[in-house]
Amino acid sequence: MAKKSILEKIFSAPAEVLEKSVELEQEIKEDIEKQEPIKEAKQYWKTLGPGLTTGAADDDPSGIATYSQMGASRGFNLIWLSLFSFPLMGAIQEMCARIGMTTGVGLATNIKRHFSKKLLYFCTILLLFANVFNIGADLGAMAKGTQLILPKLDFTFLVLLFAALSLGLQIFIPYKKYSKYLKYLSLVLFAYVFSAFSVNIDWSNVFKHLVMPTISFSREEIILICAAFGTTISPYLFFWQTSQEVEEQILKGEKTEEKRKALNTGEDIHKMRIDVWSGMFLSNLIMFFIIATCAATLFQSGITNIGTAADAALALRPFAGDFSYFLFAIGILGVGLLAIPILAGSASYAISETFNWKTGLYRKLKQATSFYGVIIVAMALGIVLNFIGLDPIKTLIYSAVFNGIISPIILFFIVRISANEEIMGSFKNKKITNIIGWFSVVLLFVVSIGTIIFLFS
Repeated sequence: MAKKSILEKIFSAPAEVLEKSVELEQEIKEDIEKQEPIKEAKQYWKTLGPGLTTGAADDDPSGIATYSQMGASRGFNLIWLSLFSFPLMGAIQEMCARIGMTTGVGLATNIKRHFSKKLLYFCTILLLFANVFNIGADLGAMAKGTQLILPKLDFTFLVLLFAALSLGLQIFIPYKKYSKYLKYLSLVLFAYVFSAFSVNIDWSNVFKHLVMPTISFSREEIILICAAFGTTISPYLFFWQTSQEVEEQILKGEKTEEKRKALNTGEDIHKMRIDVWSGMFLSNLIMFFIIATCAATLFQSGITNIGTAADAALALRPFAGDFSYFLFAIGILGVGLLAIPILAGSASYAISETFNWKTGLYRKLKQATSFYGVIIVAMALGIVLNFIGLDPIKTLIYSAVFNGIISPIILFFIVRISANEEIMGSFKNKKITNIIGWFSVVLLFVVSIGTIIFLFS
């Protein structure tokens, strides 16, 4: 009996080991399955880059003010614009990105090679002025936003501080680190999502207006719609997106144009599309939540006039509480730090390429003096605008007018270039992209005419 027991133990041992190994294998498999979503999330974050930061920069303090006014004055009536503009923005910015990746040079260089130089000179000068007005408005908004949290700080000091900080980051921080800073800073936009969920919103009413557009064709509403398109589909985003794709190629070690042209694969284009459409989705998502928050609180309470992003935060405080108030204030500061360098940088890319100056944030100051000189001049002019008594609303109006004039012209060039097989090869526009592109050209032309007529009538 004892021998049988020993034999049973001997022969049962492999079975126990096998059973243990099966259990261990199952545990490892479960651990891998748990880690898979984390790996996918990390890979997705790694894919994001210029498209994410471009989309986030679109929601600058000027944009926040525009969206706040839309919600405060019209309630949920114009929230459909956040959905309507998404495919337009996505298609346009994807075209810009493909142009940069496929040609290996920026948008201004491409326009100069294939179209009228005089028209390019006209557009780049207007772009500089539009961006300067936006920089001035954003610097002022950041200073006012900071004073909401730290009221004892001096306005002049804050304007100069934020301008110096933006310049320092662009000039002295290597592009590889600087691009990561912009990427992480885009996350501050989620402050507006949290703010929306901190107030009571009738979501059924929101989604009704989201999918069933309403428009009254009143002067005020037309101006708001024009402002919304001017804020979301802006020329500075076109130039920035294209040039950032080139900068990303240079980071990979390809510093000559010919090598950059041969660098791209279908997989690269696929990753770019994920990046761009994610960035545009974030931009429109924030637009949606800002309109919803202001409509549910300010419009419902009869507060229908918002001048700046800081005004929106102050007006929200009695209805949404300190939490939303501070989230709005933090958001103004964060997106300002993101948007101002992009406004100044996009103007410099456009002008420097137009006049054949050395360009690129990957270069040091002494290697591209003119390129960084434009950035410094744009920032300096933006500072001056805050101290000559120019009303913030007028600043945004002038910016909207300049953008309204040049947006359809630049977009015309973008669609023509990205649809040209000789320039783009196999990465030219698909049919649906061409349809969206030309529709956007016509729409922006109508919007620009409407902006000028209604603002000055």
